Amino acid sequence: MNHIKLKAFAKINLGLDVIGKREDGYHEVRMIMQTVNLYDKISLSKTQSNEITLKTNLHYLPTNENNLVYKAAKMLLDEFEINQGVFINLEKKIPVAAGMAGGSADAATTMVGINKLFDLSLSKKDLMDRAVKLGADVPYCLLRGTALSEGIGEVLTPLPAMPKCHVLIAKPGINVSTKFVYDNLNIERIEKHPDIDGMIQAIKDQDLYQVTSKLSNVLETVTIKEYPVINEIKKQMIEMGALNSIMSGSGPTVFGIFDNYNKASKAFYKLKTSELAKNVHLASLYNRMDQ
Repeated sequence: MNHIKLKAFAKINLGLDVIGKREDGYHEVRMIMQTVNLYDKISLSKTQSNEITLKTNLHYLPTNENNLVYKAAKMLLDEFEINQGVFINLEKKIPVAAGMAGGSADAATTMVGINKLFDLSLSKKDLMDRAVKLGADVPYCLLRGTALSEGIGEVLTPLPAMPKCHVLIAKPGINVSTKFVYDNLNIERIEKHPDIDGMIQAIKDQDLYQVTSKLSNVLETVTIKEYPVINEIKKQMIEMGALNSIMSGSGPTVFGIFDNYNKASKAFYKLKTSELAKNVHLASLYNRMDQ
């Protein structure tokens, strides 16, 4: 194999709770993660140059070791002392700095590509053990599907697939610093924590309406204060028929879950033509766990 094409899928957080801060500065979380059918395209080709060359369709993204894709490739090439180089083309569709783990998904998919391209014979667990060095979300982006995420995000428990639904995703024209959000989160002042255990049971019961009734993200308490447009998008989604709507990750992306495609489609076109959101996507869930 000299060339491979792969898809790097985005995630949303159906529930996001922060339960403490560790001595090393990382936050302890409990999250329900879900892959959605919105993805970047990554192609990898062997070269004889003994270098990693990264190309992307977004001019402002770094193409050196400051990009997680580059880091992921270099980590495996260095570990296995591979003398050949690789050319990587990254076509971004997942909004950048959006709370959807786009960079982590790209890194995870690059690891899968390098593993296959150079026949390293690493299992998914082998890859996930290495992936945490790149970021807390990268192991989940290798697992995919519906999962409980604990620790700093690296302790993963697969869950049954979410009930079928339609997901409207909207990102306003702002970028949010994850570090800023966590630095300004006062855990002791969180008045209501998400019912993560209740959501897990609702997923096991395949009850979409119970799942959506429990959508919650404690990071909204920080991000919405700074960017009220997030709340405006949430309200508009619910007015247009979403069962519920919350912010994903540290934001600023908002998603709404619909049980009716026609309602979701009308909401998509209304948001698409509004000034609230810069990027709008209508997606389904992606529950396959193969790569």
